[in-house]
Amino acid sequence: MRPTPYVASLRIYEPLSAFEPADRLRWQSIELNAASFVLEEELALRRLVFPEPPSGRPDGVHILEVDGERYVSPWATATRCWAALDNFKDSLPSTVVPFFVSPAIEDVITAGVDLLEDKVPHILTETWVIPPRWFLLFEPQERKRGEDANGLFTVARTTVALAKERAQSAHETVVSAFGEGPVEQDLENLLAWLEMFHPKSYVELDYGGLAMYLDKSLRDNGEDGLSADTSIEDVLHSLAGLASANGMIAGQGYERLMSRWRQVQARESAN
Repeated sequence: MRPTPYVASLRIYEPLSAFEPADRLRWQSIELNAASFVLEEELALRRLVFPEPPSGRPDGVHILEVDGERYVSPWATATRCWAALDNFKDSLPSTVVPFFVSPAIEDVITAGVDLLEDKVPHILTETWVIPPRWFLLFEPQERKRGEDANGLFTVARTTVALAKERAQSAHETVVSAFGEGPVEQDLENLLAWLEMFHPKSYVELDYGGLAMYLDKSLRDNGEDGLSADTSIEDVLHSLAGLASANGMIAGQGYERLMSRWRQVQARESAN
């Protein structure tokens, strides 16, 4: 089992040519490591228990090789650590924050943050649920599922060019159906994130440890585990309904998706 089995990730793998020469040289020499996902999660847990300046520890990368070319997805734990703290502080009154994060701990976490503010994270994460907008970036045939040394897995991967086309199409569909609002803004933010990377990049959705919880939830409902997961299909079904102004079809896809993932999310309070 992964160290943080409740985390799903959306990753960008950029070609080595997109990075600085020093990084290209370092990452070109790294051997492929199937355990990089476990190592990333272990580092995140250590930093949670023993805070340290994020810029003080070199980050690792996930590596993808396609047709002899290497693509990398830097963990960027420094940027993500700072961003998570910033988001947490924004969610609470300023007078309450010190009860959760002491000034001393905040100083440690934000040390060197002035060097990180212009960095774009290659990895987005969510806990206990996968946002519907992540699924719309993929087609069912781009999804792989099975079992490896870390347990059950579901991974979908496509080119960033296709992902941007799909996100743009979904954005236009949502604006046409609902106008501007939270859903439209989430799609716009996702599209803006995708636009930040090299045009020959790859996008990957990894269920992480949530594959295990989803499999159990589906089996508890009499379904055939992960092979019965139609999350990508459900989102595409819902978007097709919106595009044809058929609210019933749109609602069917969305309800199937949310019903499935609500049961997974409910395990957060059960554990």
